[in-house]
Amino acid sequence: MSDKVLKINDLHVAINGKEILKGVNLTIRQGEVHALMGPNGSGKSTLSYALMGHPNYDVTQGTATVDGVNLVELEADERAKLGVFLAFQYPTSIPGVTLANFLRHAVTNVRNPNRKEGEDLLPMRDFRKELKASMDELGMDAEFARRYLNEGFSGGEKKRAEVLQMSMLRPAFAILDETDSGLDIDAVRVVSEGVNRVAAKAHTGVLVITHYQRILNYIQPQFVHILFGGRIVESGGTELVTKLEQEGYDWIRAKYPLEAQIEDELEANATGALPAAAR
Repeated sequence: MSDKVLKINDLHVAINGKEILKGVNLTIRQGEVHALMGPNGSGKSTLSYALMGHPNYDVTQGTATVDGVNLVELEADERAKLGVFLAFQYPTSIPGVTLANFLRHAVTNVRNPNRKEGEDLLPMRDFRKELKASMDELGMDAEFARRYLNEGFSGGEKKRAEVLQMSMLRPAFAILDETDSGLDIDAVRVVSEGVNRVAAKAHTGVLVITHYQRILNYIQPQFVHILFGGRIVESGGTELVTKLEQEGYDWIRAKYPLEAQIEDELEANATGALPAAAR
């Protein structure tokens, strides 16, 4: 079976009637690692939520396809079944639902996309065996699976739970929305190593959304993109990361004055009408 391709073409996304993304173009193939960087308010998280189908993010123009199937026309669960996974910057807690129970339902539905409600889940014995193997591989205590999903989890535990979900779901494409946010350097290393193992095993295409170089020291991208003013203005290799670390975004602002003006408007709105996720 040939590798899948995630292709984003001229994607425009609005929130509360305000356009944030203004024509994003990006192609990711399975097995590739891409990094997406940009200042606050540029729309990095907006892209991740739009790709996964958050109802508050309105795609007004363009497409995002996996092997020709337009994600924009699908519900969030259908996108997951097609092989798209989002690791949240701020994972939600679900009291009363254990991590193991959540995973058993999610894995069953992703692997059996035609399953009807009420039909059998993955056999418990097989699921437990696979879950234990994944947790062992990620260095997680078995007790972790019995806890309510993200309830009382530390920042590092929440992000490791996201990596465990990625391991069990085996997505074709994983979007990591600022996975390093709120983590100390040791936690960043542990989570990153987990992502690397899972991605290599499943031949996953990875889009790492981040502000900082540190996570890219562990999840090393082949391609780096800068989102600015609602569109990708620069693409290259890791030299872009080094340049941003050394010079910030001043050279981008000077090179793209129109986008800089748009960026200023986005930043102004980010403190008012737009939800935090858009920033």
